[in-house]
Amino acid sequence: MENAVTHKELLTALEWYVDQGVCDVVLDEVVDRTVMLDLPPMRVMPATSVAPSSTPVSAVQAAARGMDVAPAFLGASDAYEEAVKCAKGATTLEELHKAIADFDGIAIKKTATNMVFADGNPKASIMLIGEAPGADEDRLGKPFAGLSGQLLNKIVGCIGLSREAEDPKNAVYLSNVLNWRPPGNRTPSPAEIEVSLPFIERHIQLVQPKIVVLWGGVAAKALLGRTEGMSRLRKSWHDYSPQTDGVGDLSISTLATYHPSYLLKTPQQKKAVWADMLMLQEKLKTL
Repeated sequence: MENAVTHKELLTALEWYVDQGVCDVVLDEVVDRTVMLDLPPMRVMPATSVAPSSTPVSAVQAAARGMDVAPAFLGASDAYEEAVKCAKGATTLEELHKAIADFDGIAIKKTATNMVFADGNPKASIMLIGEAPGADEDRLGKPFAGLSGQLLNKIVGCIGLSREAEDPKNAVYLSNVLNWRPPGNRTPSPAEIEVSLPFIERHIQLVQPKIVVLWGGVAAKALLGRTEGMSRLRKSWHDYSPQTDGVGDLSISTLATYHPSYLLKTPQQKKAVWADMLMLQEKLKTL
């Protein structure tokens, strides 16, 4: 048949849906999702082609089976290697900002409105890092905006810190592990975290804060390389060191706590975050 849809066209359509965050498919017949799909290997397409996505076979299979997968444009390994190269090449915050903006190895860049890089005073002793931009951050281009940002301002303000402060002793600097908003505010996928890690680790190296505070489980697990939940990670200090080769060699005292957006839904945990802030306040006295 001349008008038959080719296998390549079907895969391209599937990749487009995955890029938009559509990972669940309802069919008329029952499908055994424990059986691997018999798909031929995909050819890696050049980065300059019209359809630059070259999803690894495993990711396509996982997406077809209903798993939450958001592949990078270049393929997992190629995207990560390019991210490391771009991050290592940035010697200033301005260069890093441009490197992230120009990087096409992460699919959610296509669906985001603005890149979210940082806010606050880059000379601050404390760097606050969340997981990924939400709707307000995506609209404004700033991390920790909207209601969660207002709550964060109140939390750090209780111990004399502000993103507006000019004095580095009282200032904070804010960023996220991911610089682009995942569609629908979904949780970042492991592939997205992996390809974003070199950039945020280079970001930390360039700022050289004395203390890092990780807000939320995604940020804490990603930057500390841990698998425990937040209830285990908080209440104690950690030593952060970069996991990406060549982006830096700092060792920084790091605290993990609940994300402000989680506190808006679970206000009973505000007491726990207040205890974490008191730990931070005591730590600041030793700087």
